[in-house]
Amino acid sequence: MSILLVLIVLIGVVVFVLATLKGDKKASKQRNPIKGKRILTMNEQPTFFRLREALPEHIILAQVAFSAFMTAKGFPTRNLFNRKVADFVVLDKSLNIVAIIELDDSSHIGKEDKDADRDALVAQAGFRVIRYKRTPDFAQVQKDFGIFPIAQSVPESNPIKESEENLEKTKIISDAFIFQSESGERKKLSE
Repeated sequence: MSILLVLIVLIGVVVFVLATLKGDKKASKQRNPIKGKRILTMNEQPTFFRLREALPEHIILAQVAFSAFMTAKGFPTRNLFNRKVADFVVLDKSLNIVAIIELDDSSHIGKEDKDADRDALVAQAGFRVIRYKRTPDFAQVQKDFGIFPIAQSVPESNPIKESEENLEKTKIISDAFIFQSESGERKKLSE
């Protein structure tokens, strides 16, 4: 009689476990809500604008899938770069790739080996990779792309006028920044 009781309890437990697993499969097939997100992070946005400013004769693309600029025969090789994305791709006017730009902000700390593997894939495809730790200076971008400004004659300067112009530029720039506090209140930098 006790064996029969143990067998009934055991069968009940198995049925319960199977029913729970079957319920989980249905739950896993439910779709989660789809949400939009920004193309560029807050760290990438200034770099994008700096590249556009320093390379006016080039086309700057952001968040480009590796599969858009490289290919290979066979899935094992393609899987090496499948789902990888370049931060920026710089093209010349004929739409030829000049360089791949990667921004190595704090999210790349400890991922140097992965970055080296990515660089090797891009180099194998025949492209140059330029990595910046932060938004590069205008002059650094131009130097990296072999652009050297033409020396121009400098007119005599008026320090008072230059000071007034710099104040106006500073005010315009500060008006462009809006911050949101934890309470949800939005404030301009100049307030």
